[in-house]
Amino acid sequence: MNEQPDILVLGLGPAGACAAEVCAKAGFTVLAVEKKVVAGAPVQCAEFVPAMIGAEVNALAETRIQSIRSMVTFVEDQPPDVMANFPGQMIDREAFDRELGEQAKAAGAELLYGLKAQTISDTGAVTLTNGSQISPKILIGADGPNSLAGSAIGSVISDYLETRQISVPLLRAFNSTDIFLSHKISGGYAWAFPKGDVVNIGLGVHLDARNQMKPLLDELHQKLIAEGRAGQQVLSHTGGRIPASGMVKPWGVIGSTLCLLAGDAAGLTNPITGAGINSAVISGKLAGDAAVNYLLKGNETQIAEDYQEDLEDLFGASLARAVAHRQRLATYWRENNNPSPEQLRGGWIAYDQYWQNQNTISIKENPCPA
Repeated sequence: MNEQPDILVLGLGPAGACAAEVCAKAGFTVLAVEKKVVAGAPVQCAEFVPAMIGAEVNALAETRIQSIRSMVTFVEDQPPDVMANFPGQMIDREAFDRELGEQAKAAGAELLYGLKAQTISDTGAVTLTNGSQISPKILIGADGPNSLAGSAIGSVISDYLETRQISVPLLRAFNSTDIFLSHKISGGYAWAFPKGDVVNIGLGVHLDARNQMKPLLDELHQKLIAEGRAGQQVLSHTGGRIPASGMVKPWGVIGSTLCLLAGDAAGLTNPITGAGINSAVISGKLAGDAAVNYLLKGNETQIAEDYQEDLEDLFGASLARAVAHRQRLATYWRENNNPSPEQLRGGWIAYDQYWQNQNTISIKENPCPA
């Protein structure tokens, strides 16, 4: 193990693997650690990616399971609404993460699975769970919503969604992402995504509503069974937290070590949809580029500020809109004045109201502190 690499990457999800590959390709020494023993396992993802991600990574072709063509949204018990043009892919997320890791390794990065950062000192030295102390020139935090790197620089995510998902046999094929909005699903939504011969059924809710997750998920599962769409057998369970407070400041300095955050650690997951793979890939590559530029040119403040500006340009407005919608909808649940079907539609991306409701939505120009 190189204990003084140029770059230490925490986390080998899409953000970390992409960052590691960029840095290694530039000829710098890269050490990347991942707490999971096996890349991508267990899967904590609904496994849908938008079609545009194909331009960002070539791991998509090898891990694609089926195409998605539309989005069907069910609001309470009303007839569904169809967004006919919603292209994307269902992927094998474990294979996707494994392939991205292999590409980083092929570029020259050293990857260590089954290890994670335990502490980060005020000098920027990182102690791993095996006792090793790593002193990098640059630290890239791609270590998820509860990021140790983020905590070390004071960029802490303040709100989360809690998710739970089961995979069950698919009995009737379909090629849409099915979305379920209801006043019963506090702070989130439920979904059914087809993936070959299985269907991923899940939901996300505000942390305060965690005790509702099992009965609500069971109810949706039984509904799909009754409709002849899904089988009874539960093949797998998964779940986890999704950042839902928007983008945090994605950089800081610890001692003399520049720290950059990417993916979930930077709060780049959309707090309405939970989508985060595309932003993880893009931010990971940008973090890698920023690290390379710093090592080549110095001037950490300018390079870090440019990295933050790039993230704000790409994701700032959409994240701020989503946060504002989420906060508005939360008042209905919090005040026991549950949202109506029309209000639920106004907070979901498939409807014009989501994009046009400028009178009640304040879009911040700077979604994270300077």
